[in-house]
Amino acid sequence: MKTQTVSEYNQVINLCKELFKKKTIDYGTAWRILRIPSITDQIFIKAQRIRSIQEKGNQKVNDPIADEFVGIINYCLIALIQISLKDDARMELTYDELEPLYDKWVGETRGLLENKNHDYGEAWRDMRVASMTDIVLMKLYRVKQIEDNQGKTLVSEGIEANYQDMINYAVFCLIKLEYHV
Repeated sequence: MKTQTVSEYNQVINLCKELFKKKTIDYGTAWRILRIPSITDQIFIKAQRIRSIQEKGNQKVNDPIADEFVGIINYCLIALIQISLKDDARMELTYDELEPLYDKWVGETRGLLENKNHDYGEAWRDMRVASMTDIVLMKLYRVKQIEDNQGKTLVSEGIEANYQDMINYAVFCLIKLEYHV
């Protein structure tokens, strides 16, 4: 089972990474202008659209929900990369400079998934995509609260861990939506 999950996870991430690469080639790193709360709001917009479509049962804009989950993954990775580059003022970075950071955060996030999957016994496979969407939204509200508190927490994980959880839940949703095949 673990091998299947890791394989599916890697397939989803490879598709996300390919899109990230193409967008970096097309647009450069315009996202470098965004502060972390602005990136969080971009993720929120995507998660809220997914929930809205799930609740209404239809959509008027023909962009697939799967694309929004890909956006959540890539924006979470952009946030983590942006945090990593907090002391680097450059606006433009090449894909070759970004790829190791993308891979680093994916590796750490996949490791977190493997550890949690071990402990929880792949409970996510029995969850509904709508429930996982709600969890992503809950994590976003947590991140917003931490940001509003200038990053100070008493007992809670920081924003990085919440971004990583959102990545993993979005990957789970894409696996359940068979985006990886």
